[in-house]
Amino acid sequence: MDQARIERVAEQMKRQGLTQLLVTATASVYYLTGFWVEPHERMLALYLDADGRAVLYGNAIFGLPSTPELPVVTHSDGEDPVAALALAVRPGALGIDKFWYSKFLIALMSHRSDVTPVHGSDPVDLCRKRKDETERAAMRHSSAMNDQVVAAAIAALGEGVRENQLASLVNREFLSRGADCEGTQLVCFGPNGADPHHSGDSTVLKAGDSVIFDIFTPIGRYWCDMTRTVFYRSVSDKQREVYELVRRANEAAEDAIQPGVLLSQLDHIAREIITDGGYGPQFTHRLGHGCGLDCHEPPDVSGVSDTALEPGMIFSIEPGIYLPEEFGVRIEDLVLVTETGCEVLNHYPKDLLIVE
Repeated sequence: MDQARIERVAEQMKRQGLTQLLVTATASVYYLTGFWVEPHERMLALYLDADGRAVLYGNAIFGLPSTPELPVVTHSDGEDPVAALALAVRPGALGIDKFWYSKFLIALMSHRSDVTPVHGSDPVDLCRKRKDETERAAMRHSSAMNDQVVAAAIAALGEGVRENQLASLVNREFLSRGADCEGTQLVCFGPNGADPHHSGDSTVLKAGDSVIFDIFTPIGRYWCDMTRTVFYRSVSDKQREVYELVRRANEAAEDAIQPGVLLSQLDHIAREIITDGGYGPQFTHRLGHGCGLDCHEPPDVSGVSDTALEPGMIFSIEPGIYLPEEFGVRIEDLVLVTETGCEVLNHYPKDLLIVE
């Protein structure tokens, strides 16, 4: 168990007036205990109080060892999974993180009508959004692997290749570099790139296509996530115009990063460049998202986020322009907020590239 992290969470609980908290998200349980468990339909819950006392509740099938610093209370299939937990929680407010299944929450409430569930994700989320040195090193490594994989994917572009072929290649390249698992890689040719979340199908590459690679996977539990857009054999004037707008928006937002700047300001900087270029309505999503043990985690990098940047935050900067039935362009880096500015974790070039 990481006692320093437990203590930081307990301090956040006190600031928010919480005396007890249930942490149930796999990544957050791992962050605090070092145990990675995918519970699926079974129950896993870490109970914390504001004094830093922790008890882990879960199914015996998880094989979790019980220790003096972190007692583990188990139940078996067929037993009431919340029975022991219901005996342990105190009357009054109980913080519940946003990922706990309603079937467990409802069962707990049926046992304990004197307990009031309240939103309880913030104490862990606020700690997780500032990466420590170990986490920063892990994110640098995963991003370096991502640079290598996108280079291999771009090198594989050629006559007759299909989107899903390249998506499979990306997964193989990630696995060869220590990825934890395969993922759903976004490979988009031509008009498919106008859908920000298009995942590879059997579309065949043709001359003049824009090609979006949005590739991501966990490596050593910590995610990489980057996007590059290139062009196959030729680029039109309109494609070039759109690409350069998106690149300028990406780089201007990154240049503005320093402690104290609001996340909403970054979104505004990038969006203003694209709007002034005549494509504001075609930038259809937020500027970015936090990244770490989850690919998408706090903080939210959007026009409504009033969160101020702090050293240790890692998030994406990914402006895009999407023109239905034509093409799309997105450029994405992960960035680390430093004491004086920004460290861009991705180093694959962003100059316009025509693949011959």
